[in-house]
Amino acid sequence: MRIFVFVKNFALIFMDWMRQGVKSCWYMFKFMIPISIVVKILQETGLIVHIGNALSPLMKLMGLPGEMGLVWASSMIGNIYGGLVAYLQIAPNLEQPLTIAQVTVLSTIILIAHTFLIELVVTQRAGAKILPMFIIRFGFGFLAGVLMYWTYHFLDVLQGYPEVINTVLMGKKDPTLLEWGITQLKSYGFLFLWITALIILLDILKRTGIIDKINGWLAPILRILGIGKDVIPITVIGMTLGLAYGGALIINGVNQDGLKKRDVLYALVLMAICHSIIEDSLLLMSVGAHYTGVFVFRIVFALIITYIFVKITSKWSEEKMAKWFYAKN
Repeated sequence: MRIFVFVKNFALIFMDWMRQGVKSCWYMFKFMIPISIVVKILQETGLIVHIGNALSPLMKLMGLPGEMGLVWASSMIGNIYGGLVAYLQIAPNLEQPLTIAQVTVLSTIILIAHTFLIELVVTQRAGAKILPMFIIRFGFGFLAGVLMYWTYHFLDVLQGYPEVINTVLMGKKDPTLLEWGITQLKSYGFLFLWITALIILLDILKRTGIIDKINGWLAPILRILGIGKDVIPITVIGMTLGLAYGGALIINGVNQDGLKKRDVLYALVLMAICHSIIEDSLLLMSVGAHYTGVFVFRIVFALIITYIFVKITSKWSEEKMAKWFYAKN
Protein backbone atom coordinates (compact mmCIF):
# COMPACT_ATOMS: atom_id res chain seq x y z
CA MET A 1 0.00 0.00 0.00
CA ARG A 2 2.81 2.38 0.92
CA ILE A 3 4.56 1.62 -2.37
CA PHE A 4 1.36 2.35 -4.27
CA VAL A 5 0.94 5.68 -2.47
CA PHE A 6 4.60 6.55 -3.13
CA VAL A 7 4.32 5.73 -6.85
CA LYS A 8 1.09 7.70 -7.12
CA ASN A 9 2.57 10.75 -5.39
CA PHE A 10 5.74 10.57 -7.45
CA ALA A 11 3.70 10.33 -10.66
CA LEU A 12 1.79 13.46 -9.68
CA ILE A 13 5.00 15.32 -8.87
CA PHE A 14 6.61 14.15 -12.13
CA MET A 15 3.61 15.29 -14.16
CA ASP A 16 3.84 18.69 -12.45
CA TRP A 17 7.53 18.90 -13.38
CA MET A 18 6.72 18.13 -17.01
CA ARG A 19 3.88 20.65 -17.01
CA GLN A 20 6.15 23.37 -15.69
CA GLY A 21 8.85 22.45 -18.24
CA VAL A 22 6.44 22.53 -21.18
CA LYS A 23 4.86 25.78 -19.97
CA SER A 24 8.20 27.54 -19.45
CA CYS A 25 9.67 26.40 -22.77
CA TRP A 26 6.54 27.10 -24.80
CA TYR A 27 6.47 30.59 -23.30
CA MET A 28 10.03 31.13 -24.57
CA PHE A 29 9.73 29.33 -27.91
CA LYS A 30 6.91 31.66 -28.98
CA PHE A 31 9.42 34.49 -29.31
CA MET A 32 12.73 32.61 -29.68
CA ILE A 33 11.78 30.89 -32.95
CA PRO A 34 10.73 34.02 -34.90
CA ILE A 35 13.68 35.96 -33.49
CA SER A 36 16.09 33.23 -34.61
CA ILE A 37 14.68 33.56 -38.13
CA VAL A 38 15.13 37.36 -38.06
CA VAL A 39 18.76 36.95 -36.93
CA LYS A 40 19.41 34.52 -39.78
CA ILE A 41 17.96 37.01 -42.29
CA LEU A 42 20.18 39.80 -40.92
CA GLN A 43 23.22 37.56 -41.25
CA GLU A 44 22.38 36.34 -44.76
CA THR A 45 21.58 39.82 -46.13
CA GLY A 46 24.73 41.39 -44.69
CA LEU A 47 22.80 44.07 -42.79
CA ILE A 48 24.77 43.21 -39.67
CA VAL A 49 27.89 44.71 -41.32
CA HIS A 50 26.38 48.20 -41.15
CA ILE A 51 25.84 47.82 -37.41
CA GLY A 52 29.47 46.80 -37.03
CA ASN A 53 30.64 49.86 -38.94
CA ALA A 54 28.58 52.11 -36.66
CA LEU A 55 30.37 50.63 -33.63
CA SER A 56 33.84 51.28 -35.02
CA PRO A 57 34.43 54.61 -33.16
CA LEU A 58 33.45 53.01 -29.84
CA MET A 59 35.86 50.13 -30.37
CA LYS A 60 38.78 52.57 -30.72
CA LEU A 61 37.90 54.11 -27.33
CA MET A 62 38.40 50.63 -25.88
CA GLY A 63 41.80 50.29 -27.52
CA LEU A 64 40.51 47.94 -30.24
CA PRO A 65 40.70 48.14 -34.03
CA GLY A 66 37.53 49.50 -35.63
CA GLU A 67 37.04 46.18 -37.43
CA MET A 68 36.21 44.57 -34.10
CA GLY A 69 32.90 46.45 -34.23
CA LEU A 70 31.63 43.77 -36.61
CA VAL A 71 32.67 41.08 -34.12
CA TRP A 72 30.74 42.75 -31.30
CA ALA A 73 27.74 43.41 -33.56
CA SER A 74 27.70 39.75 -34.63
CA SER A 75 27.67 38.73 -30.97
CA MET A 76 24.90 41.14 -30.01
CA ILE A 77 22.63 40.42 -32.98
CA GLY A 78 23.47 36.74 -33.19
CA ASN A 79 25.35 35.01 -30.38
CA ILE A 80 28.85 34.47 -29.01
CA TYR A 81 29.61 31.81 -31.62
CA GLY A 82 28.63 34.23 -34.38
CA GLY A 83 31.00 36.78 -32.90
CA LEU A 84 33.82 34.26 -32.74
CA VAL A 85 33.28 33.24 -36.36
CA ALA A 86 33.53 36.92 -37.34
CA TYR A 87 36.65 37.29 -35.18
CA LEU A 88 38.38 34.32 -36.81
CA GLN A 89 37.63 35.78 -40.24
CA ILE A 90 38.81 39.31 -39.42
CA ALA A 91 41.71 38.83 -36.97
CA PRO A 92 44.17 37.20 -39.46
CA ASN A 93 43.79 40.20 -41.80
CA LEU A 94 44.55 42.93 -39.24
CA GLU A 95 47.68 45.03 -39.76
CA GLN A 96 48.80 44.08 -36.25
CA PRO A 97 47.59 41.09 -34.23
CA LEU A 98 45.60 41.72 -31.07
CA THR A 99 47.44 41.55 -27.76
CA ILE A 100 46.22 39.40 -24.88
CA ALA A 101 44.86 42.56 -23.26
CA GLN A 102 42.91 43.48 -26.40
CA VAL A 103 41.49 39.97 -26.80
CA THR A 104 40.47 40.06 -23.13
CA VAL A 105 38.75 43.43 -23.51
CA LEU A 106 36.92 42.24 -26.62
CA SER A 107 35.93 38.96 -24.95
CA THR A 108 34.63 40.69 -21.82
CA ILE A 109 32.39 43.14 -23.66
CA ILE A 110 31.05 40.22 -25.70
CA LEU A 111 30.31 38.29 -22.50
CA ILE A 112 28.39 41.26 -21.09
CA ALA A 113 26.54 42.20 -24.28
CA HIS A 114 25.50 39.37 -26.61
CA THR A 115 22.43 37.59 -28.03
CA PHE A 116 20.27 40.67 -27.46
CA LEU A 117 17.34 39.71 -29.65
CA ILE A 118 16.64 36.66 -27.51
CA GLU A 119 18.01 37.47 -24.08
CA LEU A 120 16.47 40.94 -23.84
CA VAL A 121 13.07 39.44 -24.60
CA VAL A 122 13.72 36.75 -21.97
CA THR A 123 14.35 39.45 -19.36
CA GLN A 124 11.23 41.27 -20.51
CA ARG A 125 9.15 38.13 -19.99
CA ALA A 126 10.78 37.79 -16.58
CA GLY A 127 9.72 41.30 -15.60
CA ALA A 128 12.15 43.99 -16.86
CA LYS A 129 11.63 46.49 -19.68
CA ILE A 130 13.75 45.93 -22.78
CA LEU A 131 15.18 49.45 -23.20
CA PRO A 132 16.64 49.80 -19.67
CA MET A 133 18.15 46.31 -19.88
CA PHE A 134 19.63 47.13 -23.29
CA ILE A 135 21.17 50.32 -21.89
CA ILE A 136 22.53 48.42 -18.88
CA ARG A 137 24.14 45.66 -20.93
CA PHE A 138 25.41 47.73 -23.85
CA GLY A 139 26.36 50.78 -21.78
CA PHE A 140 28.12 48.91 -19.01
CA GLY A 141 29.68 46.57 -21.56
CA PHE A 142 31.26 49.62 -23.20
CA LEU A 143 32.25 51.09 -19.81
CA ALA A 144 33.84 47.78 -18.81
CA GLY A 145 35.84 47.76 -22.04
CA VAL A 146 37.13 51.29 -21.48
CA LEU A 147 38.07 50.61 -17.85
CA MET A 148 39.81 47.37 -18.73
CA TYR A 149 41.74 48.95 -21.59
CA TRP A 150 43.13 51.75 -19.42
CA THR A 151 43.83 49.38 -16.53
CA TYR A 152 45.89 47.01 -18.67
CA HIS A 153 47.52 49.95 -20.44
CA PHE A 154 48.41 51.77 -17.20
CA LEU A 155 49.77 48.63 -15.53
CA ASP A 156 51.47 47.58 -18.79
CA VAL A 157 50.34 43.99 -18.46
CA LEU A 158 49.10 41.38 -20.96
CA GLN A 159 50.71 43.30 -23.82
CA GLY A 160 52.10 40.16 -25.44
CA TYR A 161 50.32 38.08 -28.05
CA PRO A 162 48.15 35.02 -27.33
CA GLU A 163 49.82 31.67 -27.84
CA VAL A 164 46.50 29.85 -27.75
CA ILE A 165 45.12 28.79 -31.13
CA ASN A 166 41.37 28.41 -31.04
CA THR A 167 40.27 24.88 -31.88
CA VAL A 168 36.59 25.24 -31.15
CA LEU A 169 35.59 26.97 -34.37
CA MET A 170 38.51 26.27 -36.71
CA GLY A 171 37.26 24.91 -39.99
CA LYS A 172 33.66 25.73 -39.15
CA LYS A 173 31.83 26.71 -42.35
CA ASP A 174 28.61 28.61 -42.80
CA PRO A 175 25.74 26.10 -42.56
CA THR A 176 23.16 25.62 -45.29
CA LEU A 177 19.56 26.57 -44.52
CA LEU A 178 18.72 22.89 -43.95
CA GLU A 179 21.68 22.42 -41.61
CA TRP A 180 20.75 25.62 -39.81
CA GLY A 181 17.14 24.45 -39.40
CA ILE A 182 18.20 21.06 -38.03
CA THR A 183 20.60 22.75 -35.61
CA GLN A 184 17.83 25.04 -34.38
CA LEU A 185 15.45 22.12 -33.77
CA LYS A 186 18.15 20.26 -31.84
CA SER A 187 18.80 23.40 -29.77
CA TYR A 188 15.12 23.76 -28.88
CA GLY A 189 14.92 20.08 -27.90
CA PHE A 190 18.01 20.38 -25.73
CA LEU A 191 16.67 23.60 -24.18
CA PHE A 192 13.43 21.84 -23.19
CA LEU A 193 15.30 18.92 -21.59
CA TRP A 194 17.74 21.20 -19.80
CA ILE A 195 15.17 23.64 -18.43
CA THR A 196 12.93 20.77 -17.28
CA ALA A 197 15.93 19.15 -15.59
CA LEU A 198 16.70 22.42 -13.81
CA ILE A 199 13.09 22.74 -12.67
CA ILE A 200 13.26 19.19 -11.26
CA LEU A 201 16.61 19.91 -9.61
CA LEU A 202 15.32 23.10 -8.01
CA ASP A 203 12.24 21.34 -6.68
CA ILE A 204 14.33 18.50 -5.23
CA LEU A 205 16.70 21.00 -3.62
CA LYS A 206 13.73 22.81 -2.09
CA ARG A 207 12.17 19.60 -0.76
CA THR A 208 15.45 18.37 0.76
CA GLY A 209 16.25 21.70 2.42
CA ILE A 210 19.46 22.24 0.44
CA ILE A 211 18.05 25.48 -0.98
CA ASP A 212 17.75 26.83 2.55
CA LYS A 213 21.43 26.08 3.16
CA ILE A 214 22.46 27.72 -0.13
CA ASN A 215 20.38 30.74 0.79
CA GLY A 216 22.15 30.89 4.14
CA TRP A 217 25.58 30.91 2.49
CA LEU A 218 24.78 33.46 -0.19
CA ALA A 219 22.25 35.62 1.62
CA PRO A 220 24.85 37.87 3.32
CA ILE A 221 26.49 38.77 -0.01
CA LEU A 222 23.29 39.26 -1.96
CA ARG A 223 21.67 41.01 1.01
CA ILE A 224 24.37 43.65 0.72
CA LEU A 225 23.37 44.04 -2.92
CA GLY A 226 19.71 44.29 -1.94
CA ILE A 227 18.62 41.07 -3.64
CA GLY A 228 15.92 39.10 -1.77
CA LYS A 229 16.67 35.54 -0.67
CA ASP A 230 13.72 34.12 -2.64
CA VAL A 231 15.48 34.74 -5.96
CA ILE A 232 18.95 33.60 -4.85
CA PRO A 233 18.71 30.04 -6.30
CA ILE A 234 17.56 31.33 -9.68
CA THR A 235 20.18 34.08 -9.65
CA VAL A 236 22.94 31.55 -9.03
CA ILE A 237 21.71 29.38 -11.92
CA GLY A 238 21.49 32.40 -14.24
CA MET A 239 25.01 33.54 -13.34
CA THR A 240 26.51 30.09 -13.81
CA LEU A 241 24.49 28.74 -16.74
CA GLY A 242 23.17 31.77 -18.61
CA LEU A 243 20.20 34.09 -19.04
CA ALA A 244 18.29 31.72 -21.28
CA TYR A 245 18.18 29.08 -18.54
CA GLY A 246 18.03 31.43 -15.57
CA GLY A 247 15.46 33.61 -17.33
CA ALA A 248 13.21 30.63 -17.99
CA LEU A 249 13.37 29.65 -14.35
CA ILE A 250 12.65 33.20 -13.23
CA ILE A 251 9.62 33.27 -15.55
CA ASN A 252 8.50 30.00 -14.02
CA GLY A 253 9.26 31.27 -10.51
CA VAL A 254 7.31 34.49 -11.03
CA ASN A 255 4.32 32.50 -12.20
CA GLN A 256 4.58 29.80 -9.54
CA ASP A 257 5.93 31.58 -6.47
CA GLY A 258 4.91 35.19 -6.94
CA LEU A 259 8.44 36.63 -6.57
CA LYS A 260 8.64 40.33 -5.80
CA LYS A 261 9.13 42.48 -8.89
CA ARG A 262 11.90 44.51 -7.26
CA ASP A 263 13.88 41.40 -6.27
CA VAL A 264 13.45 39.97 -9.75
CA LEU A 265 14.67 43.21 -11.34
CA TYR A 266 17.78 43.38 -9.16
CA ALA A 267 18.55 39.74 -9.94
CA LEU A 268 18.13 40.42 -13.66
CA VAL A 269 20.51 43.40 -13.49
CA LEU A 270 23.18 41.25 -11.85
CA MET A 271 22.65 38.40 -14.32
CA ALA A 272 22.57 40.79 -17.28
CA ILE A 273 26.15 41.88 -16.64
CA CYS A 274 27.47 38.56 -15.39
CA HIS A 275 25.94 35.30 -16.58
CA SER A 276 27.20 31.97 -17.88
CA ILE A 277 30.45 32.60 -16.05
CA ILE A 278 31.75 29.08 -16.63
CA GLU A 279 30.95 27.87 -20.14
CA ASP A 280 31.11 31.18 -22.04
CA SER A 281 34.20 32.38 -20.16
CA LEU A 282 36.11 29.19 -21.00
CA LEU A 283 35.01 29.50 -24.63
CA LEU A 284 36.44 33.02 -24.91
CA MET A 285 39.64 31.95 -23.16
CA SER A 286 40.08 29.43 -25.97
CA VAL A 287 40.86 32.35 -28.32
CA GLY A 288 43.34 33.96 -25.94
CA ALA A 289 41.31 35.95 -23.40
CA HIS A 290 42.81 36.19 -19.90
CA TYR A 291 40.97 35.04 -16.79
CA THR A 292 41.52 38.39 -15.04
CA GLY A 293 39.01 39.93 -17.43
CA VAL A 294 36.44 37.28 -18.28
CA PHE A 295 36.25 35.93 -14.71
CA VAL A 296 37.59 38.31 -12.05
CA PHE A 297 36.84 41.73 -13.54
CA ARG A 298 33.41 40.75 -14.86
CA ILE A 299 32.21 39.32 -11.53
CA VAL A 300 33.54 42.25 -9.47
CA PHE A 301 32.23 44.77 -12.00
CA ALA A 302 28.76 43.17 -11.97
CA LEU A 303 28.60 43.20 -8.16
CA ILE A 304 29.64 46.86 -7.99
CA ILE A 305 27.20 48.01 -10.68
CA THR A 306 24.34 46.04 -9.09
CA TYR A 307 25.17 47.50 -5.68
CA ILE A 308 25.12 51.06 -7.08
CA PHE A 309 21.89 50.38 -8.99
CA VAL A 310 20.19 49.02 -5.87
CA LYS A 311 21.38 51.95 -3.75
CA ILE A 312 20.03 54.47 -6.25
CA THR A 313 16.64 52.80 -6.71
CA SER A 314 16.02 51.34 -3.24
CA LYS A 315 14.15 54.46 -2.13
CA TRP A 316 12.06 54.65 -5.30
CA SER A 317 8.34 53.98 -5.06
CA GLU A 318 6.83 50.99 -6.84
CA GLU A 319 5.07 53.41 -9.18
CA LYS A 320 8.38 54.97 -10.22
CA MET A 321 9.99 51.55 -10.63
CA ALA A 322 7.08 50.45 -12.79
CA LYS A 323 7.44 53.57 -14.95
CA TRP A 324 11.13 53.06 -15.65
CA PHE A 325 11.92 49.37 -15.22
CA TYR A 326 9.01 46.94 -14.76
CA ALA A 327 7.68 45.27 -17.88
CA LYS A 328 3.93 44.95 -18.35
CA ASN A 329 3.47 41.19 -18.83
